[in-house]
Amino acid sequence: MPAIIQCDMAIVGGGLAGGLIALALRTRRPDIDLRLIEPGAIGGHHVWSFFSSDVADADRWLAAPLVSYRWPAYDVAFPGHRRTLGESYYSIESERFAGVIGDALAPGQLIAAKAIGAGASAVVLANGDRVEAHGVIDARGGGDMAMLDLGWQKFVGRELVLAEPHGVERPMVMDATVAQADGYRFVYCLPFGERRLFVEDTYYSDTPDIDHGALTGRIDTYAADRGWRIESVAREEAGALPVAIGGDFDAFWRGGGARIAKAGLRAGLFHPTTGYSLPDAIRLAVAIADARDLSAAALHDLTHGMAKRAWDSRGFYRMLDAMLFRAAAPEERYRILERFYRLDPALIARFYAGRSTMTDKARILIGKPPVPVGRALAAVRGTR
Repeated sequence: MPAIIQCDMAIVGGGLAGGLIALALRTRRPDIDLRLIEPGAIGGHHVWSFFSSDVADADRWLAAPLVSYRWPAYDVAFPGHRRTLGESYYSIESERFAGVIGDALAPGQLIAAKAIGAGASAVVLANGDRVEAHGVIDARGGGDMAMLDLGWQKFVGRELVLAEPHGVERPMVMDATVAQADGYRFVYCLPFGERRLFVEDTYYSDTPDIDHGALTGRIDTYAADRGWRIESVAREEAGALPVAIGGDFDAFWRGGGARIAKAGLRAGLFHPTTGYSLPDAIRLAVAIADARDLSAAALHDLTHGMAKRAWDSRGFYRMLDAMLFRAAAPEERYRILERFYRLDPALIARFYAGRSTMTDKARILIGKPPVPVGRALAAVRGTR
C-alpha cells in the first residue's frame, strides 16, 4: 500500500538550491519537520565556487561549513593582459556538501525517491507514496526554459591527478589565451593539491549541446602544453549554464507551476551573464530560514518575489549578454572580457555578485567598446 507522509515542509530536489534550504532550516529552525526528496546523491557530482563578495557577511554561517578550499587571490589571463586580483575565492565539493547536509538531517528526513509530480502542498513519488506538507519547494533543476531567450555557458571539468607537482598557486578563473571556439572560450583551473588540479574547458555558445569528446580532448591538450603529465582523472562533470538575454519571466514562472514555490534555476535565480546560481541560492535559503510563515502561499510569494525582483533588477546584464551573443563577432568576443578585467577590482566583484551600481554600469560601457555601436544597439533592440 502506498504511504502518506506528512510534514511541515517538503523540498523536492537535493541539488545546490534544495540542499542549502534544507541546511539553513536544520540550522536555524530545527523544530520544523522537513523532508528532502532526492533519488540520487545530495549535490550530485559537482564543484561550486564563489568569490568572497558573492556572500554577505550575515550569510556566511551557511556557506562556511561547506567550503572545501579557500585561496586569498585568483588570476585571469588574456592575449594582451594578465592580472592577479586579491579577493578570496572558495570552492565546495559535492562530497563535502552531501556530508554536511546528510549529518544535519534527522533520521527519516531524506527520502531517496524520485518525485513524479509536485504541487503547492503535496508531492507524488515514483513508488506511489505521497508526501503532504504545509508547503512544498520545487528545486529540481532548470525545468522548461523555453519562454526565456538564452545563450549557454557550456563546460566539461576534470580533476586531474598529475605525475609531478603542477606549480599552480591559486585559481586561474579565466584563461582566455587559448584558441577561441564557438562564442568565447576560456579554461578554468583550481589547485586542489600539489599534484591535483581541477581543469575546466568552458565556452559560451548559442546552443546547450556539448561535444564531450572535443572538450576532454582540449583539456588533455591544455595539460600537455603546460608539461602536466596526467596519471588519472579523479572526477569529471559537464553542464550547460543558462545565460539570459531576454524573455518572458512571468510565463517562465507559470510554466513550472503557477502557485508552487521554486528555488534555484527552476525559479530563474541565476546570474544572467555567468549562469552561476550559488549567491542567489544562499540568499534564498537564508530568507526561507528567517521567514515566519512557511505555508504554501507564503513560500510561493517569498520565492516568486525574490526571483521576480532579481529578474527585474538585472536588465543591464541581459543587455550585455545581447551585445556579447548578438553583436560581437565570435573571434573578437574575448576582447569584451579582456577590457572588463582591466577595471577596478571592486567593480568586478560587484558585477559577479549581481550588485553593480549605476556608476559601475556606466564605467563598463564608457570608453572604446569592443563591439561596434551600431551592432550593439541593434542587438539590444532585438531583445526587447
